[in-house]
Amino acid sequence: QVQLVESGGGLVQPGGSLALSCAASESIFDFNSMGWYRQAPGKERELVATMTVGGTTNYADFAKGRFTISRDNAQNTVYLQLGSLKSEDTAVYYCNARRLSKTWWGQGTQVTVSS
Repeated sequence: QVQLVESGGGLVQPGGSLALSCAASESIFDFNSMGWYRQAPGKERELVATMTVGGTTNYADFAKGRFTISRDNAQNTVYLQLGSLKSEDTAVYYCNARRLSKTWWGQGTQVTVSS
C-alpha cells in the first residue's frame, strides 16, 4: 500500500514563505506523476502543481511565479515551495501520486496565511 506523508504546513504571515514536503513509501519513479492539490473550506479540491516522472511540471495559474514543485529522488520526496503567500492560499494541501488508473493521497497539511 502506497503511503504519502506530508509535512511543513503551519501559520505564516501574508507575503511569507513556507516549504511543504511529501515523503513516499516507495520510489517516486514508480509513479507516472506526483503533485500537490489544495482544498479551502467550502471549496472543491484544486490542482496546485504536478511533476511527471520525466520532470515536466504543470502549475495552476495562481501558483505560477509564486510556488515551485521539486523532488529529491534519493529521498523519495516531493516538495512544494510556497512564496508571496496570500490569505486566499489558506487551505489544506494534499500530496498526490498517480500510477496508471490508480491515485493515492496523503493526509493533508494545513497552511494558514494570516496576520
